[in-house]
Parts: sequence; structure tokens; C-alpha cells
Amino acid sequence: MEEKEIYLEKEIHLRDYFRILRKRKYTVYTFFIITVALVVLHTYTVTPLYQSTAKILIEKGEQNVLLTSYGYVQYDPEFMETQIQIIRSTPVAKKVVKSLNLVETYDSFFKELEGRITFNSLVASVKDWGKDLYSTVIRLTGIVAADSGPEIHKIDEAMSEPMPKDEIIALSIASGISIEPVTDSRILDIGFTSTNPVLARMIVNSVAKAYIEKTLEMKMESSGYTIKWMTHKADEERTRLRQSEMALQQYMKAQDIVTTENRLAMTPQKMNEVNSQLTQAETKRKALEAVYRKVKRLAENHDAIESVQMIASDPAIQSLRGQMLEAEKKIMDLSKKYGHKHPVMKRAVADLEMLQQKKKLEIKRVVDIIKNQYELARSSERDLADLLSKTKTEAIRLNEKFIQYNILKREVDTNRQLYDALVTKLKEQGVSEQVQAVKVWVVENAQTPKTPSKPRKKRNIMLGIILGLFGGIGIALFLEYLDNTVKYPDDVQDRFGVPVLGTVPLLSSKREPPEIITIKETSTAFAESYKTIRTAVLLSGAGGPPKKLLVTSMAPQDGKTTTAINLSVAFAHAGKRTLLVDADMRRPRLHKIFQMVNDEGLSTCLASESDIKINQTGNVENLSVVTAGPTPPNPSELLGSDRLNELVKAAGKEFDLIVFDSPPILTVSDSLILSKILDGTILVAWAGKATHDVIEKGLKMLGEIKAPIVGMILNGVVVNKSNYYYYHNYYDSYYSSE
Repeated sequence: MEEKEIYLEKEIHLRDYFRILRKRKYTVYTFFIITVALVVLHTYTVTPLYQSTAKILIEKGEQNVLLTSYGYVQYDPEFMETQIQIIRSTPVAKKVVKSLNLVETYDSFFKELEGRITFNSLVASVKDWGKDLYSTVIRLTGIVAADSGPEIHKIDEAMSEPMPKDEIIALSIASGISIEPVTDSRILDIGFTSTNPVLARMIVNSVAKAYIEKTLEMKMESSGYTIKWMTHKADEERTRLRQSEMALQQYMKAQDIVTTENRLAMTPQKMNEVNSQLTQAETKRKALEAVYRKVKRLAENHDAIESVQMIASDPAIQSLRGQMLEAEKKIMDLSKKYGHKHPVMKRAVADLEMLQQKKKLEIKRVVDIIKNQYELARSSERDLADLLSKTKTEAIRLNEKFIQYNILKREVDTNRQLYDALVTKLKEQGVSEQVQAVKVWVVENAQTPKTPSKPRKKRNIMLGIILGLFGGIGIALFLEYLDNTVKYPDDVQDRFGVPVLGTVPLLSSKREPPEIITIKETSTAFAESYKTIRTAVLLSGAGGPPKKLLVTSMAPQDGKTTTAINLSVAFAHAGKRTLLVDADMRRPRLHKIFQMVNDEGLSTCLASESDIKINQTGNVENLSVVTAGPTPPNPSELLGSDRLNELVKAAGKEFDLIVFDSPPILTVSDSLILSKILDGTILVAWAGKATHDVIEKGLKMLGEIKAPIVGMILNGVVVNKSNYYYYHNYYDSYYSSE
């Protein structure tokens, strides 16, 4: 995980992109040249097109004459887009065809283009050829049966039925019309593009006229239909109004609504008056009733009855009371002079008794008056209550009559309103029929264009150059993104954290075989790369270089055997006594390269107690080779035996460096066994072939057994495709000049 994090956090420099583009420059060149060539071919072979433009002003007419008198203008945000769609419609295009008689004259505008080979004609030819080829293949392969039924034949006949020429031309004109609104105005630019400039001008001017005619036709058709419908509807409402008015008149006559209406108007007032009188009568009756009951209760008590307000306030009783006081005073005065039997006294007492008798009679008279008033008030209250009840009953009866009357009257009013509204709208429509719904003015007529609008050669070529350049760069970067192989030392170091000991350039086929090139050509960049690797190996350990090395790879054909041989030769040239051991007992190659006999070797020595056979190569001083020997049935078991440790220890005393060539890690386990015995493992990967996944899997297997990894050698590097390896070119040129 740490290695992957290091790889993801690596900063990408601009020089990395330049390196990718330098590597894939031929991809960029090819795409650029093809793109520019196609653009130039299209630009200079396409038929030139001429565009003619006219300007028209469109305003919305006064839809309602009455509303406009108040300065009201209806806002319609979709108005302009609606007019644009009308201009582009097929009926307008058909009017253009008819006005210009294009059915007869259309082909004459394109006579000069007949027989001319253009880019479009080439593309059309290729399409026709492809369709013919496809139909032929379908017919030959029998995908469509010979007898497909009557339905398919009917469909074919319907599809093959030719369209009328005027419709074809109209559709072509409708699809070719371009409309652009002028910003912050009500003006539209109507344009048409054609290979004939005269035809373009004629069509644009005719489109403007046809549009004006079409709007007028639409207005007339709409107004005529509206007036017809409204007239019919007004007749229906007139009949309905007459019927409702007659029904109302008959009801009013039958119910005497005229008299009843007056009575109904007076009834509420009458009810209020009666109700008010009833309230007063009830109050009066209650007051008299209280007095009457009190008088009736005190009828035997003359002194107490005189305290009643109505009796006490009676003038006659008050007069008698005054006379009695005078009589009593007179008696008191006479009693002082005369005795009670004196005639004067008797006459005075008789006068007092007579006054008392009169007062009793007056009290009785007042009591009778109170009783009569009470009876009269009660009778009056009862009469008023009866009158109020009769008045309410009469009001209810009148209301019932007027409910039906109001229903009939409301229906008459509704019908009259509908009829009046229809008549008003009908008159308005008659007035507004003369008002144009859409007002159109041709501001500027179309002129015959002098220069073609398409193609724009300079712009096309510039766009072709830009497209070719950036498209090529994009393809190069995309191919690089898809390339999941190791190509540069930084790929290994940054992604996997494994040091790169060096790189080996890719040899051309004209040179010696790569396995022995360092033996015969010691002054080439190829040989020098192994010297560099040799130095890196010598400096790889802090306490000294590893003496027992394993050279292996993740997958076959990465050049591990070539690397093992040339690295051993490089150490031998440096004066190191080097032993090269072929531990690939499954597919041995060292005996073939050095032309040795392989009857005995590592396999025979490990399988028995015999001594190992070491062959001295005469071509390279200080280099000895141990061949693999005959192929055993169990190479892994032999390599895992203690015998191999003994041989390695014995050889270590005699040689300065031992190099083992082993099978690939991902194919068999031989290399994993050897990596645990030897001091260090050198991995070989072919640049542009070994993928990240393969290397990661091999390193994981080595990490699980904790094998000591010295580093990795990147083999087969293409020198001229990487800015890391100019040294090789410089080295070759230096030695070739000597």
C-alpha cells in the first residue's frame, strides 16, 4: 500500500507530457496530417454556398379595440417564437414554390453544378456504394426470405411511392430557412442558403411575402369561424331569453305579483310597528297587573289600600282626605267648647263620617278603574299578539311566492346578460375583424450575395490545424494512459519502490546476438549499459556487494538469460572471477550459447554426490560456466535440497561472484527457492512489455518469503523514444567517431 501511495502522490511535471509526445510523435503526426488533409480537401472541393438575408419587422396587432383605448397592451412572451415557427412552416414554403413557379424552374438554377465532382458527391457515392453492398450481402446470405408476405410488399410499395415535386422543394426550402432575432428589437433576419445566389435572394424575398399572406389568411379564417359561432350562439341565447321572460310574465300574472310586491314591501314595516305596540302593551299590562293584584290583596284594609300609588294620587281621594283633615280639626276645636252630645259636635262628627263614607266609595271607584284598565291592557296585548302572528304568516306566504318569482327573474337576468355579452362581442369582433392580428413590414429586402458564406477557407484550415494538433495530442495521451506497461526507470522506482540498477537499450537486428554482444563488441552502448549495471551492483550493499546473485524475471522472454550472461561477462572483464550457473533446468540455454556439452551439469550434481562440472570459457577471461545438465523430472525438489547449499558455499570460496540464471517467478517456484539461498535477486523486466500487475504480483511473492532484492534491470528500452537515455546515442556516436 505504501508503494502505491508513493506512486499516486508523484508530482506530474510538464516534461513528462513532452516525453510522452516525443515517444508517440508519429501518432500525433499521422492524426494531424490526416485531419488537415481532410479539412483542406473538404474546404476546396465542397460546393460554395451563398446566403441571402432580409430584415422584417413584426409587431402584435391590437387584439381588442376597446382595451387599447385605455392604453392596455397584452403581453405575450411566446409571440415571436410562434411567428418564427409560422415562417418555417411547410404552407409558407409551398406558397414560395407556387409564387416562384419552382416546380418548372427549380432545376434550371443548378445546371452549372451537373457533373461536378465535389466532396459531398464523393461522400454520397461512398454511402450509395455501402448501401448497395449491404443489400447484396443481405440478399446473398438469405437474411430476408424471398417470399416475405403481402404486407412487406405493400410497405415497400408505399415507401417507394414518389413524393410530389412541389412538396420536395417545399420541404427543402422550409428546412433551409434560417431565422435570427435581432437583439433588443422586433426585427427578424430571414436567411436562406443555396448554391445559387440568385435563387437564395428570390426565396428569401418570397418567404417574407408568403408569411404576410399566411398571417392574413389565418386571421380571416379565425374571424370568420368566430363570427359564425357567436352568431349561432346569440340566436340560441335570444330564444332562451324570450322563453324565460314569458315564463316570468305568466307567473307574475297568476300570483298578482304587482300588488303582492307592494304588500311585501310594507309587511316588514307593519311587523315592526305591531311588534313595538305589542311590547308596550305587554309592559303596560304587567304594570297594571301588579297594581291590580296588590289592590285586590288589600281590599279589606282601607288604610293600607290608600298607600297604592294609583289610589293615593287620585284627585278626588286627595280632596276628600283634605276635607277630612279639616273636619277632624274642626271637631278638635269644638270639643274644647262643647261636649260630644252637643248638636254642633254631633253635626261635625256626622260630617266627618259622611266624608269617610265618600272616601270609601271613591277608593272602590278607583279600584274598579284599575281593574278595568288591567282587563283592557290584557285584551289589547292579546289582540296585538294575534295581529303579529297573522302578519308573520302573511310575510311567509308572500316570501314563498317571491322565491319562485326571484328564481324566474334570476334566470331572465342571466339569459339577458349572456345575450348582451354575445351581442357586444359580436359587434367587437366585427370591428376588430378589420384589424390585422400581426403587423409585418419588410425593413430590408434581400440582395444577391457576391461572395459565398460557406466554406470559410481560412477558418476551416485554422480549425483543422487546431483539431489535428490537439486531437493528435489527445490520442497520444490516451494511448499512453491505456499503456499499463513499465517503460521508464521512474515507473519502477515511483510505483514499486525498487531501485533500478540500469537500463539496456533495444538492439537492432543488424548487430550480433544480444547474448554474446558484450563479448564481441565491448565498446558499444549495449556493453556500456552492463558496465553501468555492474557498477550499480557493486555499490548496492553498504558492507560490500552481494557475491551470490540470482537473475530472474516475472514472465518469460524478458531477457533474463541475456542479462545474466552479459552481466557475468561485465564482471569478468573487471577482473572478478565469475561463475555463471544455468539454474533453469526446464529450458536451459547456456550450453547452446557457449556451445558446450550438456550431458553433465547442475542437475546431475544435485541428484548425486558427484562433483560439479565447471567449464571454463576461453572467449572471456575469468568467466566459468555451469550448464543445467539433463532435464530432471523434479527440478524444484533438487533446488531445495541441502546439496545446493554445499555447492554454493564451495563455489563461493573459489569465485568472487556467482550468478544464477533461473526460470521466471510467475511460472514455477524455482526462482523463489533460489532467492532464499542466494545473497541477492536481480529482476529483469522488458520495457513496454512487462505490465504493472505482473511486476506487482512477482514482488508480492518475493516479499512474502522476504527475498533480498538488489534491484531491477529495465531491458529492451527504445533509446530514441525516451529522454532518459540520450547517453546511449552519445556513447555510440563517440565510439563510432573514434
